[in-house]
Amino acid sequence: MNPRKEYIENHKDRFLSELFTLLKKPSISADSSHYQDVIETAELLKESLKAAGCELVEICETPGYPVVYGEKKISPELPTILVYGHYDVQPVEPMTLWNSPPFEPVIKNTELHPEGAVFARGASDDKGQLFLHIKALEYMLENESLPCNVKFMIEGEEEIGSPNLEWFVKNHKEKLRNDIILISDTGMISNTQPSITTGLRGLCYMEVSLCGPNRDLHSGLYGGAVANPINILTQMIAKLHDQDNRITIPGFYKDVEEYTFKARSEMAKAPFSLEIYKKALDIDMVYGESGYSTAERTAIRPSLDVNGIWGGYTGEGSKTVIPSSAHAKISMRLVPGQDFEEIETLFEKYFVSLAPEGVKATVKRHHGGLPYTTPPDHIGYLAAKRAYQETFEVTPIPQHSGGSIPIVPLFEKELQSKSILMGFGLDSDAIHSPNEHFGLFNFFKGIETIPLFYSHFTELHQQKEALRSQK
Repeated sequence: MNPRKEYIENHKDRFLSELFTLLKKPSISADSSHYQDVIETAELLKESLKAAGCELVEICETPGYPVVYGEKKISPELPTILVYGHYDVQPVEPMTLWNSPPFEPVIKNTELHPEGAVFARGASDDKGQLFLHIKALEYMLENESLPCNVKFMIEGEEEIGSPNLEWFVKNHKEKLRNDIILISDTGMISNTQPSITTGLRGLCYMEVSLCGPNRDLHSGLYGGAVANPINILTQMIAKLHDQDNRITIPGFYKDVEEYTFKARSEMAKAPFSLEIYKKALDIDMVYGESGYSTAERTAIRPSLDVNGIWGGYTGEGSKTVIPSSAHAKISMRLVPGQDFEEIETLFEKYFVSLAPEGVKATVKRHHGGLPYTTPPDHIGYLAAKRAYQETFEVTPIPQHSGGSIPIVPLFEKELQSKSILMGFGLDSDAIHSPNEHFGLFNFFKGIETIPLFYSHFTELHQQKEALRSQK
């Protein structure tokens, strides 16, 4: 048994107990009633970093929720890895769909996780994946095998768009100086086929409102004579896609990067079963932009979706009214070439233009982020590739993700360093949904793999620096 596996085996019960303590905290950043829970979670992580061996650990205030910072410096001559993660979690609604309480973690066996998975909000996104980095550091320090410097930056606002992280990064550039940023907030193809996320879609999140009459109206007395904001809103939303499911916003696609046939063929080599995909979602047909596969639609093509819609009476029983207003939240996932601020402007202009007389349309901009790519010849990617190869005994596949981590492009801009996305979750982990979970295999395999990334990155970085000094 290798020393990493042996350490994990000897301490796995404690690791899970500590993870459960973290998962019990309902650190929902979107809900102000959980303010104290978020703060207590930050304090808990501070103690975890100290226990793992960080020499400097502090809770750094921001205009919003704090950032937990920790570091362990070995030598100024060695490279520095900055680990990023977040300790806030998504809201849990709808509660009725949870099979067990979201903040009472429990281990259950599943078809994909016969050895067990931890069910709880935040189990995969991102507390479980973040915590395995802390345990990996603990292992390296206990076994005197930490090959480089390490820093931790753990925020509490990722699930609400990281509104204060840019402020923190800009004001602490020296503190955060690094050679590579390591993030586990993504997934991999399967437990037998690891993958490294080399691309992320950007994000543009909007809220729209339609206002009609100055009050709710009796639908018998006014029905058919006054514009109904809900009726009109649904018609406007329907016009955001054409018959080929392409987005109709003028100028939306003008900067979209088109992939060559060769590049698309390489992406198609990643294992994917459409039938398994449909079965997992309990659907009989997929849906999306004509001319692209399901995998391409969620990775290299932009999308637009209504995330929520409301207005009028939705309580028990009936109330026959024409509502005075209707609202919807709409998100757009963007691809390389698209700028979220430009898309915000294009969306607002087009959506307002769709509103007929009789209603007034307004658009509110929530948050957004740029797309991101990491080249597969970067030393950070190569280090991750070697680490996965050793622990999984399979070569990882580079993969574009349909998700967004808006702060990743921010890091490159402000800190001048690339991010390596080493996710250990699966698409089936139900992140952001009821019954979120994280496999025990994935948790422990992450602890086993991360120390190898440190070793390979340090070696490759030193080789690169040696070559540079010879020129």
